[in-house]
Amino acid sequence: MKIIIALVFTFIGFSSFAQSNLDDYKYIIVPKKFDAFKNMNEHQTSTLVKHLFTGKGFVAVYDDQLPDDLKFNRCLGVVADLQDDSSLFSTKTIINLIDCNDKIVFSTMQGISKIKQYKEAYNEAIRESMRSFNGINYTYSNKKEKEEPVTVSFKNDVKKLDESKAHKVLQAEKAAEEVNIKRAPTVISEETEKTQYYKDITPVESNIKKTEIEKPAFKSLVIKKPSETSIWYAQKTDNGYQLVDSSPKVRMNLLKSSADNVFMAKTDNKNGMVYQKEGNWIFEYYENDKLIQEELNIKF
Repeated sequence: MKIIIALVFTFIGFSSFAQSNLDDYKYIIVPKKFDAFKNMNEHQTSTLVKHLFTGKGFVAVYDDQLPDDLKFNRCLGVVADLQDDSSLFSTKTIINLIDCNDKIVFSTMQGISKIKQYKEAYNEAIRESMRSFNGINYTYSNKKEKEEPVTVSFKNDVKKLDESKAHKVLQAEKAAEEVNIKRAPTVISEETEKTQYYKDITPVESNIKKTEIEKPAFKSLVIKKPSETSIWYAQKTDNGYQLVDSSPKVRMNLLKSSADNVFMAKTDNKNGMVYQKEGNWIFEYYENDKLIQEELNIKF
């Protein structure tokens, strides 16, 4: 019983400490790509963390959509970092809140999931970690915005000198002012009617016309639509994907480029590029001096 009571008081003290710490911060900054993953919002972890923090009463923002006050003062927010301690048989997560000095101000308990599917497993583990914020009634204290900048005034510094030195300083300042008053101006301006003149500098319209360069036009453009049954399935390779039909037969090879959703494409008799346009995948290539845009039905 004594151990249980001690644990209860310890938990209450920890909660009070966490409460006072978190109240100092106005925002929770959620990265769109956590360091533990290769891709943005992998397994929808970023959207889930932001959603859960918002549900707990915090103001959660993505790291590329910062409010103006947070842009100029990053210490108004803490970054939510997802610590992934997963093993072969379980998914384990801890959420750390890191301030502008790279110090961890809060760490959740470890959330654990035994689900095999990654998305569902991270969803369960993260939700369990976020239980650490239950009972924390967050209210922003506005402390960091109330802190006034330190100002330095030299108004009465002369009082720190003894009287003889102070008198010398005042005499030197007075002498300098008298020299500035008596000093002759460097430039003397003597305007007369003879020295003044007027020149019209109104722009004159030029008769030179700009030659417009005509943009080359394609000789012809052919757009092809796919049939409903022609579905190609993407299989990942070392350099991109291979597209196979239901046979399965390899119909096309896609090689990654430096741009997102743009691939160099090759079939048995055609070379071109595949890119995404308005949610559709387009295979663009030349055939007999004609530019062909063929819409593909790809399942990734």
